[in-house]
Amino acid sequence: MAAAYRKPRLKGVAVCRLILIGILLVILFMLLLRTNTFIELTSRYSSETDQSVGSKSNPNFYSAPNKNSKLPKLNEFSISLQKRNQMPPRNLDLHPTLAKNHIVIVLYVHNRPQYLQVAIDSLSKVVGISETLLIISHDGYYKEMNTIVEKIKFCQVKQIFAPYSPHIFPNSFPGVSPNDCKDKEDPARNKCKGNPDQYGNHRSPKIVSLKHHWWWMMNTVWDGLKETSNHFGHILFIEEDHFIFPNAYRNIQLLTEMKPKKCPHCYAANLAPSDVKSRGEGWESLIAERMGNVGYAFNRTVWKKIHRKAGEFCSFDDYNWDITMWATVYPSFGGPVYSLRGPRTSAVHFGKCGLHQGQGEKMVCIDNGVFNLEVEENDRVPNLESNWGVHVYEHQTGYQAGFRGWGGWGDIRDRRLCLEFSEMYLPSEV
Repeated sequence: MAAAYRKPRLKGVAVCRLILIGILLVILFMLLLRTNTFIELTSRYSSETDQSVGSKSNPNFYSAPNKNSKLPKLNEFSISLQKRNQMPPRNLDLHPTLAKNHIVIVLYVHNRPQYLQVAIDSLSKVVGISETLLIISHDGYYKEMNTIVEKIKFCQVKQIFAPYSPHIFPNSFPGVSPNDCKDKEDPARNKCKGNPDQYGNHRSPKIVSLKHHWWWMMNTVWDGLKETSNHFGHILFIEEDHFIFPNAYRNIQLLTEMKPKKCPHCYAANLAPSDVKSRGEGWESLIAERMGNVGYAFNRTVWKKIHRKAGEFCSFDDYNWDITMWATVYPSFGGPVYSLRGPRTSAVHFGKCGLHQGQGEKMVCIDNGVFNLEVEENDRVPNLESNWGVHVYEHQTGYQAGFRGWGGWGDIRDRRLCLEFSEMYLPSEV
């Protein structure tokens, strides 16, 4: 009787084992599928060939953030800005075509209308400006800033508006939430929400907006616009407190053309020295030094290298995008990050106000409301020679690896939003 009972029991155990093995095989198969998807995604965004992003085979890939992103919910106003971002450039009737191998110019602005007017006036006198596309990236929306831009007639102009700018969200993140901690409040004691930075200070929306806008802009310009999806050349980035010399566009064209032979290890080209107070050495030589933050240009290959460091960028406790790049992103490249420039500046930083100080009724950022800069004749024409050598500044002062940052970027919500910007244009099916 015992033997008769044992046989069915053994058969039952065997069946259970087969079922268990089958389940394990299915799980293994699913894991392999996920692993292959992950490898495909990683290879797609780690390849350094310019063709891996913005392929001509899929021109409609670039429009709005994908549906799977975990970005904050847009309000009615930010939705309207998102729609405006998909509008075509203006002035197509005046400038219907772009020059072959043109360098796109991106001007990122905040809320300093007098500064913007100076920058726009200087751009209007730049030789060759009508040949290219000017993209103006706004940190949110300010009527006076928009009015100035809408008057531009000297080239194609496309405006994009950061739809997650804090001032657009007056009662919720990324703006100020009702229960947010302030200054150095203790979250446990005050029952408020937030993570302090390394110095014990809680987030200031106006301050963190600086880094958020730059990172949103970079991801959008390179990976989120139809107008630049097939642009594999350099893009020049300038700010509203930069005065651009008449020879700037022709000089940046020359620098990007000479860079592969003159300085193949250079990542970018610059219109100005990294020391914003310098006007250049005046030598008969090109200069290779660390990348500056005034008039810098790089291509899609470099952008993808930067994009792969999103984790480092978004987690570094400093609200300044440029210091974050100098102190943590560039050092992670494994070698010096040089930029090629001329011996005379082609752009000048003239700002006196803080980036988010704005333009009050009683305060003027520019002396007497006017910015006067005498442009010498040599700065009106291209002033670079192809037979010049390159002087390399091998040891430079400034922010280095190991610097902990100035703080202001400790809240986990800001870091997560930053990472979401990094992924918002990835294919939604991935």
